[in-house]
Amino acid sequence: MDLTLLWVLLPLVTVAWGQYEDYGYPYQQYHDYSDDGWVNLNRQGFSYQCPHGQVVVAVRSIFNKKEGSDRQWNYACMPTPQNLGEPTECWWEEINRAGMEWYQTCSNNGLVAGFQSRYFESVLDREWQFYCCRYSKRCPYSCWLTTEYPGHYGEEMDMMSYNYDHYMRGATTTFSAVDRDRQWKFIMCRMTDYDCEFANV
Repeated sequence: MDLTLLWVLLPLVTVAWGQYEDYGYPYQQYHDYSDDGWVNLNRQGFSYQCPHGQVVVAVRSIFNKKEGSDRQWNYACMPTPQNLGEPTECWWEEINRAGMEWYQTCSNNGLVAGFQSRYFESVLDREWQFYCCRYSKRCPYSCWLTTEYPGHYGEEMDMMSYNYDHYMRGATTTFSAVDRDRQWKFIMCRMTDYDCEFANV
């Protein structure tokens, strides 16, 4: 590598690394996000939970029309910053039915720390549940929706949160009866640095 290029890039890498460290977790601490391990086979149910004190920060999926118009899934988790503290409680949310559009956020100001899904041959779709964890009495704010993942039905899906002070709180999905596939928009929020009295924002 040309030394001039190295000296130009080194300060940028240092600044980027410092930004990740400021949020309490370096980039390398992603958990379970590799090409060689999907959490399910096509047409199989699965249950995935992040390790204690971590939340989902990335979702990857591939579509297979020949295998029941189903997807294989993979997730990445990352520890939450120290200022959020430890999760005070975790639970499975209500089931979102197969073949329907839906919108859901974690109740009780929770953050998404896992997914559970079951495949239904009759509708060539899955039902979904979020595994949510609450952090003390912290409340979400400045929430927004990501763009659609995948961009078009049947495409590969690769969503990663590059905003390290935003956390996944849920999703909204559309279902195509023609393509037998879903598009997702993930609900991302910041969390207060202090306790608040609102039970569900």
